[in-house]
Amino acid sequence: MGRNRRKIVFAWLAVLLIAMAGLAACGEKAPEQQAAGTGTDSGQQPAEQQPAASKEASAETRVVQDAYGDVTIPAHPQRVAAIYQEDFLLALGVTPIVQWYHPAWGKQDYLGLDVPPFDITGSMEALIAANPHLIIVDGGADKEKYEQYSKVAPTYKLPDELRNDTIGRLKKIADLLGIPEKADEAVKKYEQKMADTRAKLVKAIGKETVAVIRLNVGDKPTLALFGEGNVYTGVLYKELGLQPYEAAKNQDTHVVLSEEAIPSINAEHIIIFPSNGGWDSPENKEALKILQDPLWQSVPAVKKGHVYQMNRTHWQSGAIIANMMKADDLIYTFVK
Repeated sequence: MGRNRRKIVFAWLAVLLIAMAGLAACGEKAPEQQAAGTGTDSGQQPAEQQPAASKEASAETRVVQDAYGDVTIPAHPQRVAAIYQEDFLLALGVTPIVQWYHPAWGKQDYLGLDVPPFDITGSMEALIAANPHLIIVDGGADKEKYEQYSKVAPTYKLPDELRNDTIGRLKKIADLLGIPEKADEAVKKYEQKMADTRAKLVKAIGKETVAVIRLNVGDKPTLALFGEGNVYTGVLYKELGLQPYEAAKNQDTHVVLSEEAIPSINAEHIIIFPSNGGWDSPENKEALKILQDPLWQSVPAVKKGHVYQMNRTHWQSGAIIANMMKADDLIYTFVK
């Protein structure tokens, strides 16, 4: 074989080897490309090319059902407005971004919150300025009000059946915030507090009856008897074992007492608090005169000095911290 012919053969062999190496390389990369989603048959974008919002959407929100239907809420909302439910947020270690306020009823001072007030009788401006991620309301918000809230942020209305269920409301709110474990901790503390208080109260006053009355301050002061099922004070009878005054039995709300009914109050103990302000508030000075009226002074418990003045802010709440504060008040009042 001539020298030139050998050169031609070697050249063709070199070309063949290079071609075979290229084919082998393509064969190795094909599975890798298919796994990355770049194959033309997959019909999907590579993961690194998908928008971040679409990748994380399912993790950021979830759909829950309230009284008005399905609501899409943040999975872990950071800025929460819980209208008149701020107590529950604090029990869960969460600070609300606004606090409920009503011109005639004030706000829940016992919470000691340093956040902007939200006047529920006014405009939505304060709420809009607070930029909530989630708004939680209860039965105090009708359909029209609910729709107004929903224009500000995703809004969830608590089920009506939880109105008198302190623990149920706490757990529901904790679930909405994505922190159910916090509810477990709070419930354990609460139940222990209620059990300890109940045992002490039963020992201290036994079957002696207790009436809870609110002094409604205003142009014409009145006295309202709270029923054993009242959302604010039902805890006394349901969880703390106190005996309701006869007229309070089978009553879920409260009734304004007529002048004729006042002398017939024969409960052995009376707990009383004003509807707004405190016992020393200047604006309540005129309203307090009703307690000097002969009708009130004729009540047996009044004559015996068995009337106990309480702070209205936590007595006008059925939330978890408020209930524990009531338990402390009752221990101080009845346990010697």
